[in-house]
Amino acid sequence: MTRMATSVVRTSWRQAGPLPGLGLTLGLSLTWLSLIVLIPLLALLVKSAGLGPAGWWAIASDPRVLSAMKLSFGTALIAALINTLIGTPIAWALVRYRFPGRSTLDALIDLPFALPTAVAGIALTAIYAGNGWLGPSLESVGIKIAYTPSGIVMALLFIGLPFTVRTVQPVLENLQHEHEEAAASLGASRWTTLWRVNFPQVLPAMLTGFSLAFARGVGEYGSVIFIAGNLPYVSEIAPLLIVIKLEEFDYRGATVLAMLMLIASFLILFLINTLQRRVARGQTL
Repeated sequence: MTRMATSVVRTSWRQAGPLPGLGLTLGLSLTWLSLIVLIPLLALLVKSAGLGPAGWWAIASDPRVLSAMKLSFGTALIAALINTLIGTPIAWALVRYRFPGRSTLDALIDLPFALPTAVAGIALTAIYAGNGWLGPSLESVGIKIAYTPSGIVMALLFIGLPFTVRTVQPVLENLQHEHEEAAASLGASRWTTLWRVNFPQVLPAMLTGFSLAFARGVGEYGSVIFIAGNLPYVSEIAPLLIVIKLEEFDYRGATVLAMLMLIASFLILFLINTLQRRVARGQTL
């Protein structure tokens, strides 16, 4: 009996269907992934391996490199978290309510997708710089945004918001209203229904939006360099430091720094995706 069940499990996924099966689709997927992602990353790894462990450690332990890495990943995490907390209510409002200007707001959400990042950086600098629209007023109360890590967070909030809104919005549109009605009929309050019924269904999408916003924020360059001020040990991000090393013809140093960002980004995104799968699996059990 056990052998029969095992043979059924092994052969069920091989059964022919109306569309091309696993062999073709997996082959095309791996081929495309290798050409676009794996081969360039392998070349990056081979290039950086020429330095040896001592060379790697010398670059990785450089205080300027550590400061830039900490700033890039720290600001990206903060901005992604804020965008997730703010973007989810925005998606809820767009899905559940009809109000004047809703179409305009819906279109504005996608604006950072189409707007060149350099334009966004210039616009944010014009607003928050010391001679900008809001900069003098904020600095008068002790709040300085331009040319500080706070300015980097503002830039990442601008470019990361669409990722969280557009990821959560389709899930909210597909929520079953019957579940909410059943909870209300059982005496659950609105907040209880929101927390116990809706939130578990939306949480996997929130984690996906968070990971997308974080990934975009880590590698963001154009919108950040204008408002960051690019001061070493203060507001210098890792992508800018890579460009600086390339301009100084320090190709191996730029390659090692790129590998460090790649490894750190992969580990963080892997943890987030693992958490997302566990949440989704627990929801379906």
